[in-house]
Amino acid sequence: MIDLHHCVSARSFRPLWLLEELGIPYRLHMLPFPPRVHARDYLARNPLGTVPLLEDGATRLTESAAMCHYLATRYGAGVLDVAPADAAYGSYLNWLFMSDATLTFPQTLVLRYSYFEPPDRLQPQVAADYARWFLARLRAVDAALQHEPYLCAGRFTAADVAVTYALHLAQHLGLAAQFPPAVADYWQRMQARPAFQRALQAQHQAALDQAVDPTPSPDLRPA
Repeated sequence: MIDLHHCVSARSFRPLWLLEELGIPYRLHMLPFPPRVHARDYLARNPLGTVPLLEDGATRLTESAAMCHYLATRYGAGVLDVAPADAAYGSYLNWLFMSDATLTFPQTLVLRYSYFEPPDRLQPQVAADYARWFLARLRAVDAALQHEPYLCAGRFTAADVAVTYALHLAQHLGLAAQFPPAVADYWQRMQARPAFQRALQAQHQAALDQAVDPTPSPDLRPA
């Protein structure tokens, strides 16, 4: 049984969605955001206090894009990953790494310097600059989608899961209205996938069942 430690709509949504796409059993452990502050006992399991944490027997992963690759490769029977011999393998790996290093990273700075720092440390100009940075990096996504429905290999893969989370987070940050048309269309299609909807429902119900605030973590504001 796979155990996924998760905050509502945090980066841990990537492996949650992929688990739903694969249809394999898992246990979802909901944590208040940020866990390092509000769930101190979690530090014994993950010293960084971050989500996600995925446990599969003795295997432990803390990087959401790595989890996407791991789950697709180990459990996807070739449906959601791209094989090394495939000409699209390099593109597939590049999108997986880009999803966090290039796309989600600037958004975390928007969140931090817009909302999560103390009032005297908020930096509106920094937040605005990194929002523009993120939107500029979407040019690569837009270019890939001009003539293809998915990012690589001509089909839906774990790379689409990883990159789409950045669009999901952007919507919470109020940036979705600035998506280029091809990206906006892609975002709508990804949201319509049944597994995406099941993941949304699973995290909401699990939060209620485990007495965790079901508010998406990007929407939470310090008291």
